[in-house]
Formats: sequence, structure tokens, C-alpha cells
Amino acid sequence: MKDANGNVTRRDWLAVSGLAASALSARRAQAAPQAPARTPPAAPVSIAKVRSYEEDLVAQFRTMFDQVGGIGSQVQGKTVGIKVNLSGGNRFEGYTAGDTHWVHPRVVGAVTAVLGQLGAKRIRILESAGGRRRDTKLEDKLLQGGWDVAALKNAAPLVEFEDTDGLGFGKQYSTFKVKTKPHIFPAFQLNHSYEDCDFFVSIGKAKGHEEMGITMSIKNMFGVTPTALYGGREAIFHYGQVQAPAGAPAELNPQSNRYEGWRLPRILVDIIGARPIDLAINDAIVSTVGGEGPWVLGAKPIKPGFLVVGRNCVNTDTVTMATMGYNPRAGRHEAPYRLYKGPTNHPKEQLMPADETFQYADNMMLLAEAVGIGSADLDKIDVRGVPVKDAVYDYEAFWKNQIPIPKGKA
Repeated sequence: MKDANGNVTRRDWLAVSGLAASALSARRAQAAPQAPARTPPAAPVSIAKVRSYEEDLVAQFRTMFDQVGGIGSQVQGKTVGIKVNLSGGNRFEGYTAGDTHWVHPRVVGAVTAVLGQLGAKRIRILESAGGRRRDTKLEDKLLQGGWDVAALKNAAPLVEFEDTDGLGFGKQYSTFKVKTKPHIFPAFQLNHSYEDCDFFVSIGKAKGHEEMGITMSIKNMFGVTPTALYGGREAIFHYGQVQAPAGAPAELNPQSNRYEGWRLPRILVDIIGARPIDLAINDAIVSTVGGEGPWVLGAKPIKPGFLVVGRNCVNTDTVTMATMGYNPRAGRHEAPYRLYKGPTNHPKEQLMPADETFQYADNMMLLAEAVGIGSADLDKIDVRGVPVKDAVYDYEAFWKNQIPIPKGKA
């Protein structure tokens, strides 16, 4: 069956594919936004079925790191930066934030322990703590979220924490130029710790997202932009209502499309083109669907029971998306990118773009593939560990954002 725009729906894709390994790669909804200049890289990706955070995650990550080719030579004697995801402070009843929408402390602790065992000289846990003062401590936010900070600090020989929402312990911001063809911004200014590391890890929660449809290791990178510099991220990045402050790299074309579903996926690709990810990890042992957290109307906790690890973030998010039951090459007419945004949370003009009859987000993996960062083609990715078909969890069964919105009703 096709929708009103003539596109195959995701439910039909599931029915035809049967979630078999051969069929997962047989259906492709849309081509990439543009042909890549060269064949994008495809690195091995590992999937593991993990039913509980109480399992031996240290042993699990050691196995997964080996399955993707090993990282020992890249981290031994080096400084490793780990960007975690701590979005929002609300909680679902009966769950901790780390269960459903933050990455879980046991995942971060296990990764830290393995990096220490592999000889990392220094490990820095990085994230915005939500405060713009120089004395704001990331550890305080972790403690408020129920994390055992002392245990995490002792997971490796030298573990540091830095709130990257501002200068943190640095004296000035580091400028990161976009090394791929930029879409919106040619460069970004970020906390020094994103530069002062030899190996960089993004640990994302594989969950739904109200504006982007889905969030994984790439979307996790939006949090590297410091609000102490850029102010409200939504006004500058989501909607382009105001320009970056004086001294920060300016937007390439202030007259470009302002719709966040067009704009933000391209900014995310610019960010990973400026600060590349060396190791991507997606936590989906417990997660959230229908939105990125309990503040999104209709969001629900779910228990997918899997982890995904890879050296290339686009490959890793592609495999993760397939394991979430989605078509990794889905277009804006399909799940999870056809959206329903809560009308009280967004500017009116963002609820229905003028050129469409529905709300949408473009596929950030296809955009990243088009500029050569990595392949979003499941056929080309060597999936190791558990096959996709044996680990898949159907997020779509609970996805609220497929409700069609009649024009004028948003």
C-alpha cells in the first residue's frame, strides 16, 4: 500500500520484508538526497542482545569492540573523550532517567572500564550540565540523576568530568571547521575538551524524537554546542530565528529554509563533519518511543534489549535504525520521519511547512552518506554479533508520530 503521496508505508515494508536479513536490504524507500562524491566508507558494526543493565556489560563491550576490529591501539596511552546523552530531567514513573532517555550509568561505566583496561591515559566524560557558570559541575547533574559518580570515577585510572555547555575548564572555545561539504554552518565553536582528546566516543540512547523522528549517536552530537555561547539552541539551530553571536562562525545562507525538519538534520551532519566520531555506541536496552523523553506527550518507555557498536557513526546508526524496525533509507514521507509535533511546544510556522501537507524531518544518515561520511546502505555494512533479524524490536508499534494532520489543523 502507498500513502497519499505515493510512498510505500513502513508498515507495508515490514510486511513485505518479514524482517528477514535478505529482505531488510531489498526495500529502499528513497535515494540519497544527492549522489555521494565517492563511495562512502562502511566499517563493521556489532549488535548484542542485552536484556538487563545488570548483565556483565564490561565483558559485552570487550567482545563488541573486538568484533568491530579492536580499538586498543587507538586508545592506549591516549586521552579519550566520551560524549554522553543526558537530555531532560523528567522521569517516567517507575524508571530512572538512565533507563529510558539518558544513557544508562552502567553502560557508561562499562565503556569507561574497558577503555581503562585497554590503556587509555585519561578518560573525560563530557556533556552539558545545563548551567552556564564556569563552576557548574557535570558530576552534580549525574548525582541528581542517581548515578554513582564515585564508582564511575574509579572505573579507570584517570576519569575526569567536564560540563561542556560553556568554557568549562578551558580559557577559550576551540573552532572546528566542517571538513565535509557544509550545509548550514562552515564551522562551530565548542568546548576545548572536544579538541583535547585523541579518540572520541559518542554514546547515544536509541530512542524516538519529536522533531527528528529518531535519535542515536549522531543526534547525540547536537549537545556539543555550548549554550553559554550560542544561547538558546532552538532559536539559532532549530529555527534560524536569530544568527550566531558575533565572533562565532556565521551561517552560510541566512535566507535558506528555516523549517527545523529540513534544517536540523543538515546541521547535525555539519557537526559530525567538524567533530568526527571515532566510536559510536547506541544504548537500547531500555528506551523511549514516541518522543525523546517523558516531557513529550505520548512518549512511552520500552525495553528493546540491545546494544549497537561501530567505528563509523553513520554505519552504526544505520544498523541501529534497522534493529529498531525502521527502514534506514526512509524518506520524509515515512516512519520515523513523518512527524507530529506538539502544537504548544513549537512556533506556529514550524507545525506545518508551507511546501508540505505534513510535518517531517529529513533522514540525517542519507545526508551524511551524501557528503561521504559513511554508508547508510545496510547491504554494504558487515554486521557482526547478533543478526539484525534476531535482535529487531518494532518501535513503530508504539510510534505516535505517524498520525496524519489535516492541513490547517496543526
